[in-house]
Amino acid sequence: MKAQVKWIGGVAFEATADSGHKVIMDGAPESGGENKGFRPMEMVLLGMGGCTSFDVVGILKKSRQQVDECLVEITAERAQTVPKVFTKIHMHFLVKGKGIDPTRVERAVSLSADKYCSAVAMLGKTATITHDFEIIETD
Repeated sequence: MKAQVKWIGGVAFEATADSGHKVIMDGAPESGGENKGFRPMEMVLLGMGGCTSFDVVGILKKSRQQVDECLVEITAERAQTVPKVFTKIHMHFLVKGKGIDPTRVERAVSLSADKYCSAVAMLGKTATITHDFEIIETD
């Protein structure tokens, strides 16, 4: 896997991945940025959310659950001193569907957090990561 991050002025950067997709990262105005894009540490959380959601949806589909929507809300705290690593992360999964089995959701979330998600494994080196879930029944 390769990636490229190119400075585009101020404190803004254009990031390109092997897949060819691009994203802009920028700092907050108080840091000299122009708010043109995500903060780099926001991207870290978004990557973790994508990684774990990929696992959870895949595991639920394999267990024949009718998932209509899966959303993970992530809250995080960072250290007060440099490097300002994440120290606490909580993931709240909202799974929408018909007849979703709570034990299967618990299993999917736990498997992702404890076994499959590379991003959770990395961030877990500095942060306490917790999770819970909620099921919303659809018609």
